[in-house]
Amino acid sequence: MTPELKDRAAALLRGCKSRGWKLATAESCTGGLVAALLTEIPGSSAVVERGFVTYSNEAKTEMLGVPSTLLAAHGAVSEEIARAMADGALTRSRADIAVSITGVAGPGGGSEAKPVGLVHFALAHRGRETQVLVRRYGDLGRQIVRLRAVEEAMRLLESTLSA
Repeated sequence: MTPELKDRAAALLRGCKSRGWKLATAESCTGGLVAALLTEIPGSSAVVERGFVTYSNEAKTEMLGVPSTLLAAHGAVSEEIARAMADGALTRSRADIAVSITGVAGPGGGSEAKPVGLVHFALAHRGRETQVLVRRYGDLGRQIVRLRAVEEAMRLLESTLSA
């Protein structure tokens, strides 16, 4: 991860700690990169409650409680699943905020409806409405799509500090 992302992660953790917040991540296409970024920071255990890497649909269902009917209706890469993942991360943890990421990083796996570079995000915060966001990065290569997704997840988490 870049030095800038590490600095942002440290600032986010300080902000959460000062508010007494814990956070959780629910990651699919990023495979735990957000949790890895946050836990690179010394003292992160005061804020990072847990990270869920739910790469398969079964993991989304078993670990986060995402209904299999929702997966069948919308597919794993959708606003509905991103929302269910973030909400499930809050429900199944002691966190106050949770971010989720689900997308198609490539190079394969895309379709006309869900092309490579399509990533859905959600941010759940106890007592607030869950926010969802979609980004279409394009077929920039797996590493870049995943890095951009980490950057966006950080922006979402950072937004809680000013809300």
